[in-house]
Amino acid sequence: MSNQRRPQPGRLCASILAVFVMLALHVQARPANISALKDKHPNSKEDNEILPPDHLNGVKMEMDGHLNKDFHQEVFLGKEMEEFEEDSEPRRNRKKLIEIFTKVDINKDRSVSAKEMQRWIMEKTEEHFQEAVKENKLSFRAVDPDGDGHVTWDEYRVKFLASKGFNEKEVAEKIKNNEELKVDEETQEVLESLKDRWFQADNPPADQLLNEEEFLSFLHPEHSRGMLRYMVKEIVRDLDQDGDGKLTLAEFISLPMGTVENQQAQDIDDDWVRERKKEFEEVIDANHDMIVTMEELEEYMDPMNEYNALNEAKQMIAVADENQNHNLELEEILKYSEYFTGSKLMDYARNVHEEF
Repeated sequence: MSNQRRPQPGRLCASILAVFVMLALHVQARPANISALKDKHPNSKEDNEILPPDHLNGVKMEMDGHLNKDFHQEVFLGKEMEEFEEDSEPRRNRKKLIEIFTKVDINKDRSVSAKEMQRWIMEKTEEHFQEAVKENKLSFRAVDPDGDGHVTWDEYRVKFLASKGFNEKEVAEKIKNNEELKVDEETQEVLESLKDRWFQADNPPADQLLNEEEFLSFLHPEHSRGMLRYMVKEIVRDLDQDGDGKLTLAEFISLPMGTVENQQAQDIDDDWVRERKKEFEEVIDANHDMIVTMEELEEYMDPMNEYNALNEAKQMIAVADENQNHNLELEEILKYSEYFTGSKLMDYARNVHEEF
């Protein structure tokens, strides 16, 4: 790929309100991103397809520094994620999971090793990559009105503002005449962030134009080593409190604690800290010196890193490996289906052998 690469009524309402307040505070505590603007237009997915997505499938960390809570499912299911839903018929999901197990089990010994899981993870990650490439072709076509294979920042800016409800012809005319665009402060902040990212995606020699390959890097930084590095720098910048270009454990897990005096809200805090502490110490901090450098974070974020895929395979196996043989049997993966697919199967072992 060259360098291209989710009681009493009064007391109950108060409790619910407290949790929502806490969640809102958590969002405010994390770095601001484009999602704030997207939330204003929840009814138009197509309008936002030219925006870099906040969530990248198969990447362990979100653009705003949050851990990707769906990562295990994304690298296990690939494009088949949509087939496993909470309210899906359990028997159908069980049958589908059995089919996946047989595909992962390359040597047909009815047991999945770390190497087999590693190969599967890489294959599913590649599926996400190819899906992004496919979507990028459509998005690029939408922002390349003259079809010359290149897009200028001004062309993109016109399409972006049009997708947000501005009159496309008026915007184009103002930009052409170098007239001031009157946009709200939030939209202006997003534009400035996008402009910086736009020029980062412009591969040398910089010509201030993006071709389809560069536009893919703009929308999906995981496809380009240079853009992946840029994304890491942005995350470190937002989390790094002392400005040394590195992350300590305290910086990585920081968030306002005890803001709401509510046990459920405190549990949210505790879960956040516990999850991030585990990821920092056991996965990201490769040399275990309690400091995460940009290089370590870059390796951690790289979805096509085979060493990471093997470590992830071992972690996934460890979750369900009840007999401690370092492999996964069908019964184990069915029992822990919620971890792998997000769908909890009922009577997971029923008719396993008959169906298998």
